[in-house]
Amino acid sequence: MADDAAAGIHGEAIWLDGKFVAWDDAHVHVLTHTLHYGLGVFEGIRCYRTSDGRSAVFRLSEHIDRLFDSAHINLLEIPFSREQVLDACLETLRRNHLDEGYLRPLVFLGAGAMGLNPGANPVRVAVIAWEWGAYLGEEGMERGIRAKVSSFSRHHVNSKMTKGKTCGDYVNSILAKREALVDGYDEALLLDTQGYVCEASGENIFAVTDGILYTPAFGGAILGGITRNTMLTLAREQGLEVKEEPITRDMLYMSDEVFMCGTAAEVTPVREIDRRMIGNGKPGPVTLQLQSRYFDVVKGADTSHSDWYTYYSVAPL
Repeated sequence: MADDAAAGIHGEAIWLDGKFVAWDDAHVHVLTHTLHYGLGVFEGIRCYRTSDGRSAVFRLSEHIDRLFDSAHINLLEIPFSREQVLDACLETLRRNHLDEGYLRPLVFLGAGAMGLNPGANPVRVAVIAWEWGAYLGEEGMERGIRAKVSSFSRHHVNSKMTKGKTCGDYVNSILAKREALVDGYDEALLLDTQGYVCEASGENIFAVTDGILYTPAFGGAILGGITRNTMLTLAREQGLEVKEEPITRDMLYMSDEVFMCGTAAEVTPVREIDRRMIGNGKPGPVTLQLQSRYFDVVKGADTSHSDWYTYYSVAPL
């Protein structure tokens, strides 16, 4: 609890296995299978205070669908329906009096059998919500961040299925992220096992060269980011030519602009990679255009995608 408080993460209630418990009472046993072996799935979801004063979760149904897809990939049967988990997300925001913030649905294997076969261990589900600002920092959002190509490779598509948002997979991301921070950078870029640009530790990657937007193809080792899909949609609507194809690290070095995107990171420019300045070292016009449109959309100033919002209300304290 002290660690949570120090990190600014604390709330009132957590939805756990179909009912709400007090934040500090949401405990699991030390023999929880996922704690030992990493088999579990999760989502990260943003909710925003919109320009009309209402609160909306952004693309909630798509996130819940991906949660169930991730469970399916990993042979986990979630003991609740999509509708129940979706409703739990909204009620968790209400119970914690959050008119905007971050949601974390988590599916994990509880205590029971140990070893690599979890057997009849219960599949447990939690939904947590907290306040969370700019993941890579407000300054990074405005000026751009510094990134480095990691010494760690992303998972091969046949060593670990990459389309599921699986808990244990993120050890790879943690190693890459910590290496980057120790070396004085803000974020890590991971290559796939063939040496092509894959994604960042927790974000998808885009590059702009001669007005064309490039990003690694969905069929590679990348996670199918919902923010990535949002950016592709908005870019095409704005008349940008988009190419989803293999990218090499030197293509990034030579790009006019590079940016990352994800639910937590939102749209964050990259000003430097491996001590090589990208473009003029400042966020470029395409990045700024897409970043501006993205925030207009998620915050409701641009309602051209009204089906992306799930509105909810929070009772005043």
